[in-house]
Amino acid sequence: MDITIIGGGLAGCEAAWQAAKEGCLVKLYEMKPQQFSAAHESEGLAELVCSNSLRGAGMNNAVGCLKEELRRTGSLFIEAADATSVPAGGALAVDRDEFSAYITDKIAAEPNIELIREEITQLPTEGVTILASGPLTSATLSAELAKLTGSEHLYFYDAIAPIVEVDSINFDIAWRASRYDKGGDDYINCPFTEEQYFTFVQALVDADKVAGRDFEKLIHFEGCMPIEEMASRGAQTLSFGPMKPVGLPDPKTGKIPYAVLQLRQDNRNASLFNLVGFQTRLTYPEQKRIFRTIPGLEQVTFARLGSMHRNTFINAPACLSKSLQFKAAPHIYAAGQLSGVEGYVESAACGFLAGIFAAYQLRGEAIPLPSQETAFGALLGHLAGAEEKNFQPMNINYGLFPPLVQKRKMKRADRRIAMAERALAALPEWWDTVAATRVEGTR
Repeated sequence: MDITIIGGGLAGCEAAWQAAKEGCLVKLYEMKPQQFSAAHESEGLAELVCSNSLRGAGMNNAVGCLKEELRRTGSLFIEAADATSVPAGGALAVDRDEFSAYITDKIAAEPNIELIREEITQLPTEGVTILASGPLTSATLSAELAKLTGSEHLYFYDAIAPIVEVDSINFDIAWRASRYDKGGDDYINCPFTEEQYFTFVQALVDADKVAGRDFEKLIHFEGCMPIEEMASRGAQTLSFGPMKPVGLPDPKTGKIPYAVLQLRQDNRNASLFNLVGFQTRLTYPEQKRIFRTIPGLEQVTFARLGSMHRNTFINAPACLSKSLQFKAAPHIYAAGQLSGVEGYVESAACGFLAGIFAAYQLRGEAIPLPSQETAFGALLGHLAGAEEKNFQPMNINYGLFPPLVQKRKMKRADRRIAMAERALAALPEWWDTVAATRVEGTR
């Protein structure tokens, strides 16, 4: 009843937890601290590197529905997130260190999981395996994956936003508030005049950037676009994107600024804040120079500067079945961002499903698939059913769900809530079947 899981990130830990609760014995391999990727720093499991935000909590956003499905089905990921949350307005954000420590402790204490700190460089030729090595899969394992998929896999570049020390922010200029006063004073806001905004945009466009290596084509994921790349698309792009000022009147003037930079709490004691939407590939000297021209950040101290790394993923519709199994090797499952989803929540959800599916295969039982009306099912449907040509990672969204049968025309917001209600109503039919097979004490 052994399952091998490669990778101790969000997906790997969630897969290990669910497989253990199915009564399987799990060997969870994590290469840290022997080897670190370009973006990882700590030895802990489930390390968050790009942001501390798990995005919107409301059902008007499909990720809120996915989180609620995870919550109702015993996800370790969402349990840890709820236990280590920090204020973030209408979003769910966590203290990253506490979040990682929570999951690391849980995994270490689970008797059905053996954590092995060792790098895996070859894919097992037999035995049920879950590949959750993440978007920063090592070069040796990537080569193995290329052989398995029969072609070079796709890739994009992911960028990390800077983090600053809160006591270095000038609150004579900046102020605390959430957009439209939703969530109290969870965000810090830096206002721009029209002149300041256009000067800032031009500085981003003219700044020195870290170049990609000659043999790598720069392909940015639209959901994590570097701030300077957005600026190059047009002078107003940022003011309608991450720097939009709507719902944020400056309390000093009572007026809406021309543009606003928001900072979001990054740790529990609120000493660190990250620049929301400011992922970047600017050089370090340019980041310090340009970001200190932001009103309120003139003397700011950076706890971490932004950076950029290559993210690897497979062409899911070409390589995977609906149950996340590789078509060329059904004993191997893909989970997390490597499988072609984008986002922390989606990665954990893939691990959740892969852990359950692998347990069913190990027992020789038919794998039960959740209804596509659920967020789980919609995510699986996208991976298996998207067009192979130009496949790109995608966050969960209501466009992936089956359309509603409407007796009357509904507003967009009402339609989203109706889809969420339908998803949560459909969830028990699948989950009750899964929960009934679990070992004593884990239902």
